[in-house]
Amino acid sequence: MRLPRLENAGVDAWLVRLFDTIDEANMPWLMALCRRCEDAFGTALVDLVPSYTTLLVHYDAARLTAAEARERLANILADLRPDEGAAAGAIKEVPVWYDESVGPELERLMDVTGFDRQTLIELHSGHEYRVFALGFAPGFAFMGSLDERLEMPRLDTPRQRVPAGSVAVAGRQTSAYPRQSPGGWNLIGRTPLTLFDQHREEQSYLQVGDRVRFKPVDRAEFERLGGNPRPVAATQEARS
Repeated sequence: MRLPRLENAGVDAWLVRLFDTIDEANMPWLMALCRRCEDAFGTALVDLVPSYTTLLVHYDAARLTAAEARERLANILADLRPDEGAAAGAIKEVPVWYDESVGPELERLMDVTGFDRQTLIELHSGHEYRVFALGFAPGFAFMGSLDERLEMPRLDTPRQRVPAGSVAVAGRQTSAYPRQSPGGWNLIGRTPLTLFDQHREEQSYLQVGDRVRFKPVDRAEFERLGGNPRPVAATQEARS
C-alpha cells in the first residue's frame, strides 16, 4: 500500500503512517507533521503520539467528526515538507553509573560479545542517540540506533520490578526506566536523573527528537547526583 496513508484508530483518533522502516531521516518529517497538526487542529487536538514511523492523532470527537479530522490530515499530507530544524534536536546528557550491581546484564553482554567491561561502556556511551518515541510508561524514551555489536534480545522472563533510572538495551534500542516498573530489557547501569516528574512543566526529561549522550560516572558521582545505589537483586528482595 502507498505511503503515507491514514488508518482509522477508533472513534477519536487517526494513525498517520508515514514510513515503513525505522530511520533517523524520518524525524524531520514526523516533527513537521506534529507541528502542522497542532496548527490545523488547534483546541480540538487532544494528543499526539509520535513513533518511529507513525503519528497517532487524538482529537476531540465532540468537536470534530472522523471525516473532518481525516480531511484536515489529508490536507496536511498533501504539501508536507520536512522540518529541517528538527534534524538538529536538543542535546540531553544522561549520567550513568555502569556497574554489575545495578546493571546485571553487563556480565551477559561480556559473555556474548567477548568485549571487556570498559569496552562495552565505551561502545554504549560513545554514541549519540536519537529519541524516536515515548511510550510503554510515561517518560520512557525509545532511543536508537544502538551499535550492532551490542545488540541483544530482551530477557526470556521479564523482571517484575526494574528500579527507576535503570539504563538498558534491547535489540538495536536503548533506554532508561523513568519509574520502577516491570521490564524485560537488559540492564547495564543506572542514571541518577529524575526522568519523569508530573509536577514539572516539561514532565519528561527526554522528548521525541532529542539527541542523547550517556556520560559514564563513578559511584561517588552517581550518589552525589542523588542516585540510589541499591543493587537490583536487593531491590527485588526488599519489594517481594
